[in-house]
Amino acid sequence: MREIDMKRVNDTRDQMLATVKSPTLTHEQKVATMANLADSMLEVLDLPEGLDELMTDTIKTKCICDLAEGHAPLRPRYIIPDYGKFMREGSKFLQLEPPKDIYEAINSLLIFYKHVPSVTNFPVYVGALDELLEPFMDDVDEAQAKKLIKLFLTHMDRTILDSFSHANVGPVATKAGRLLLEAEAELEHAVPNVTMKYDEDLTSDEFALLGIKAALKSAKPSFANHKMFKSELNEDYVIASCYNGLKYGGGSYTLCRLILGNIAKRSKDLDDFFEHQLPYVCQVMADYMDSRIKFIVEESGFFENNFLAKEGFIHRDRFTAMFGMVGLAECVNYLMEMQGKTGRYGHDEEADALGVKIMDQIEAFNQAHVNPYCEVTGGHFLLHAQVGIDSDMGISPGTRIPIGEEPEELIDHLRHCEKFHKYFPSGTGDIFPIDTTVHKNNEFLLDIIKGSFREGIRYLSFYAADSDVIRITGYLVKRSEIEKLERGENVLQDTTALGMGAKHNSRIMERKVR
Repeated sequence: MREIDMKRVNDTRDQMLATVKSPTLTHEQKVATMANLADSMLEVLDLPEGLDELMTDTIKTKCICDLAEGHAPLRPRYIIPDYGKFMREGSKFLQLEPPKDIYEAINSLLIFYKHVPSVTNFPVYVGALDELLEPFMDDVDEAQAKKLIKLFLTHMDRTILDSFSHANVGPVATKAGRLLLEAEAELEHAVPNVTMKYDEDLTSDEFALLGIKAALKSAKPSFANHKMFKSELNEDYVIASCYNGLKYGGGSYTLCRLILGNIAKRSKDLDDFFEHQLPYVCQVMADYMDSRIKFIVEESGFFENNFLAKEGFIHRDRFTAMFGMVGLAECVNYLMEMQGKTGRYGHDEEADALGVKIMDQIEAFNQAHVNPYCEVTGGHFLLHAQVGIDSDMGISPGTRIPIGEEPEELIDHLRHCEKFHKYFPSGTGDIFPIDTTVHKNNEFLLDIIKGSFREGIRYLSFYAADSDVIRITGYLVKRSEIEKLERGENVLQDTTALGMGAKHNSRIMERKVR
C-alpha cells in the first residue's frame, strides 16, 4: 500500500467542497459524487510501477484511464443479475415471493433494481424485459398491459438516474416486446437504454421495423448482431451499460482504457510504437486491472457478503474484465504524419491497414495475458471499444472515424466499421443520425441492418436528426435537458452533464446526418 499523496487528498477535499456548493447538482448527484471522491482517496491496491505517469497526466497526455473507478473497489463495475431466477424464485433477502401476476412482476423488478450496484450506483442491466414480462401478458387486456408498461418505464426513467441502465428485447417477437417498443416510441425517455438482439433468421421484419420506428422517435433500441455475439459469448449473453456484451449472471470486474493517440505521441517512430510503447502501456494497464480484480475477489468481501451472490443471482466465475481503448483514429493519423504521409484514418487504405495492425497487436497481447479470475472468458479480458467520456478532447470513441471526417457515402462508412467490429466481444458500435425527411421508408434502415450484420458489423444505432432524445456515444440524453443544464438549472439524470461535456468537447451534435 502506498503512502497517501497529500496534494491529491487536498485536491479531493477542494472538489468535495465544490460539490457541496454546486447550484446545479441535485442532492442525489451530490451524494454519488462525494462517494466517488472519497473512494479516490483510498489507495489500497498494489499499483504497478509506471501507472502514476501513465494515468495521472492531463487528458492530452495520459495513456491509461480508470474511468473514475477509484483505488478501493467495493464491488465489480458491471453486475448482470439473473432476473429470470428472481422471477421464478423470488428473494429471501428482499422478502419477496415469486410474482404471480403482472402487477407483482413490475413491483418486484422495481424493488430489485434498487439493490443492484454498479460503478454508477444504478443497475447497468435491467433485464430482457420482453422475456420477463411475457408470462404475465394475459393477466390484463392489451390496453391495461400497455398502461402498466408505460408506468414501469416512467418509474425507471425517474428513479434510475443515469442512462447507462440497459434493457434487452428480442430476438424473437413477443407481445410484451411489441408493447415495450410502442411505449418507448411514445414516451421518448432517455432511461433505460434498449438493445434489440437481431437475427435475420429469428427476428420478423414486422418486429424489427417496430424497433426502427421506436429508434427514430427515442434513439432506442440499438441493434445487436445476435449471431455474432452468440458465436463468441454463447446464448447467455446480454447487452448492458453502453453496448457491453457480458455474461448473464455475471458481469465485469473492471473497465480501463488505453488512450491510443497519446501512446503514439510517446513514440520516436513507428518501430518504437509497436516494439516498446504500445506493449509497455498494455502491460501496465493489464497489471493494474489484475490488481483491481484481486482486491475485489480476495479482499473486498463482495462475493461472500452480497445477497446477489448468496442467493445465486450472480456467480463469481461468470465475471470477466474489459480491456478498453479509445482514439484509434488519432493514433493512426499521428503515426501516419510521423512518417510524412497524408493518408487519414477512414479514408486511406494504408491508414486503415495501420489501424488493423494496431488492433491485431492489442488482441495478441490480450490473448497472451492470463487472469485467474476471468475463467468465463478463457482467463482473458474482453476487448472493448470504449465510448469516451465528457472530458475527452481530440479523442474519438473506440475505433470510430472522427466527427466531421465521416465518409460521404454511408456504405463506405459501414465498410470501414467491418474492419474493426470483430475485435470487440464486449462491445463496439457506430451511430448514425438519420434525416427522416429523406428516408421516410423504414425498410431502408432494415436493409442496412441486414446487410451490415451479414458482413460482420456488430452493433448499430440510429436516431432521427431532429429527435429530442439523442445517443451521445453509447448512452442517451435529451437535448432539452442539456439546454436546461447549460442555463444552470437542475436536471434529473447525471448523464446529462456527461452529454453536455460531450457536446462541448467532442462535437457530438455535428455528426454527419445520413
